Amino acid sequence: MLESKFHDKVASVRPGSLTARGIKVLQVNMGYQCNMACRHCHVSAGPGRTESMDNATVEAVLRVVRENPIETLDITGGAPELNPCFRRLVAEARKAGKRVIARTNLTVFFEPGMEDFPDFYREHDVELIASLPCYLEDNVSAIRGSGAYQKSITALRRLNGLGFGIEQDGRPLSLVYNPGGAFLPPPQTVLEADYRRELKARHGISFSRLYVFTNMPIGRFREALVKSGSFEQYGDMLASAFNPATLDNIMCRNLVSVGWDGSLYDCDFNQVLGIPVEAGAPRHISAFDYSSLSTRTIAVGDHCFGCTAGQGST
Repeated sequence: MLESKFHDKVASVRPGSLTARGIKVLQVNMGYQCNMACRHCHVSAGPGRTESMDNATVEAVLRVVRENPIETLDITGGAPELNPCFRRLVAEARKAGKRVIARTNLTVFFEPGMEDFPDFYREHDVELIASLPCYLEDNVSAIRGSGAYQKSITALRRLNGLGFGIEQDGRPLSLVYNPGGAFLPPPQTVLEADYRRELKARHGISFSRLYVFTNMPIGRFREALVKSGSFEQYGDMLASAFNPATLDNIMCRNLVSVGWDGSLYDCDFNQVLGIPVEAGAPRHISAFDYSSLSTRTIAVGDHCFGCTAGQGST
């Protein structure tokens, strides 16, 4: 167990360390290659990254999915669609009867060979979680670059046309908001209402729900904090906003994260920081053991304040 202020804070409000409560979700990071280089990206993904999950690791993931009572495969990146094994992973997991979530940046649909992904997602009944850090173009451009907003809007319209985000069609399309700077997000219910109103009025777009995530002080966002001299101040803000009520539903308690090389972590954030699961549990997908991983002690650090600040990020 890492020594940290977060560990001490948890110990002050509840007995014992944080432990897993089963594994409902296997979250798989397909690699750090991305067609964008967003300012807040905690994995520092971008076009120049070469880390990518290979076929052997994908096959190991599929064995775990088929052989264990895992409900959901949650696929992320980078832009996971850029991995050549991505389509097979999705198709085979769906054949195994698993719920599949794909985390998409929307703009990847405009890359060569990626144009048919909306249809692919519909064919395989994939649930989509799409990053759209704001409903205003200027704010999105500042975070994701010029042209990203219009591509995102065009992609969302196409997905709506295929039934995603349309209530009666039952194809989930959720959006993700990240703050544009070193501050906590507003309440999720309030911001979701704003997103619904503005996206419908401006572009005729509908979606299923909005997830509001706090920017984690790691990766590219950490670099920006350090450069601006606000890293310690941001960390103190997260710690002061600690909400013990978030601990029951924090994502690491029912999830295992698989890195692009097959290494196992308690969450995607620990993956970036190189903090593996506890020593008593398997640390690679090839040695996956559902029983020991389901009851493991969670490895925590001060970055965990990002998931427990205010309303929490789950």
